[in-house]
Amino acid sequence: MTISSKMLFYAEKSSWIRKMFEQGANMKAEFGSENVFDFSLGNPDLPPPPRFGEILQELAGDDKPGQHAYMPNGGYPYVRQSLAAKLGAEQNVDLTQGDVLMTCGAAGGLNIVMKSLLDPGDEVIILAPYFVEYNFYVDNHGGVTKTVATDEEFNLDLKAIEAAINEKTKAVLINSPNNPTGQVYSQESIEKLGMLLDAAGEKFCTTIYLISDEPYRKIIFDDLVVPSIMTATNNSIVVSSYSKDLSLPGERIGFVAVHPEILDKGAMINALTLANRILGFVNAPALMQRVVERLQDQSVDTTIYARRRELFCKILDEAGFEYIKPKGAFYIFPKSPIDDVKFCSLLQEEKILAVPGRGFGSPGYIRLAFCVDDSVISGAADGFKRAMVKAKELAE
Repeated sequence: MTISSKMLFYAEKSSWIRKMFEQGANMKAEFGSENVFDFSLGNPDLPPPPRFGEILQELAGDDKPGQHAYMPNGGYPYVRQSLAAKLGAEQNVDLTQGDVLMTCGAAGGLNIVMKSLLDPGDEVIILAPYFVEYNFYVDNHGGVTKTVATDEEFNLDLKAIEAAINEKTKAVLINSPNNPTGQVYSQESIEKLGMLLDAAGEKFCTTIYLISDEPYRKIIFDDLVVPSIMTATNNSIVVSSYSKDLSLPGERIGFVAVHPEILDKGAMINALTLANRILGFVNAPALMQRVVERLQDQSVDTTIYARRRELFCKILDEAGFEYIKPKGAFYIFPKSPIDDVKFCSLLQEEKILAVPGRGFGSPGYIRLAFCVDDSVISGAADGFKRAMVKAKELAE
């Protein structure tokens, strides 16, 4: 076998989302895209804000020498300063450009963080349901993930997190607004988590970092505010991207920001900067850095996602599903009436594509992404009802 056994194992473990996406492509070719209701992939369908195109054209037309050259590995200083001002206001701390690095998306950001923090065997606590690739990002750099379940409403279970911490724990990685549940952790729970990690660090004579993956921060509903992690603990790191709030996933542009008073900040920034280079990212895309610097106050029209959430919830209610209404992002994570893989097969019979919850570390649920046109959601209504009837018959 020429392929590594680890990659073969990874391919099998990470296959659920892509498998459903690929099946969806085959079904669309066979039945016509208008007859398939694909909720499998979190690929934002809204166009970027109008200002994006205007700025992109303006900057693309700038042919001064050096516009597409290397810059410092952490990104253009003026871009980082602009982001620091915006992010500092969100996090309620004073950030400068030296606290921020531009990255190749949030995925690139998480990888340079793990590269900078982890020694072989160090543990990172992740919370189920979780984004499946967290396991791979940690393993990439010699770490080990330790999974802790959230509570019945997908909120933080602080007692379970505390019980999972030991002398090998290096970080807790959270994602709020959450993929796949849409949950937004409360300010109170974040503050308690920060205190818990600081106390545990003292107990084990180490530093335990709170890392927050926040690409959905601006996609929130019901006038909620996503809490700051940087007011909860100094040993905090925010990782995010413009993939969701500006609908730019293919442009691979994101950032990492560290608390201005994080322990050994100079060494931390140097490690992150070096990791950006030696992992092969070198630097975030030059053109996109210059574009997003001028879009700090922009976002897609999130009222569209809010409308779709209401439409989807109404359809699920009428079909008899149980679920926690999402507070942010563009996912719903209903309970499956039977085994989640079997139920997804029943949904496929109705030409509906969903992802089994076990793909996110939580069997017994399904994930539905509502970053699709309203007509796709509406068109699936009868199919959800029929699949639920079939599931109840199988369960009897």
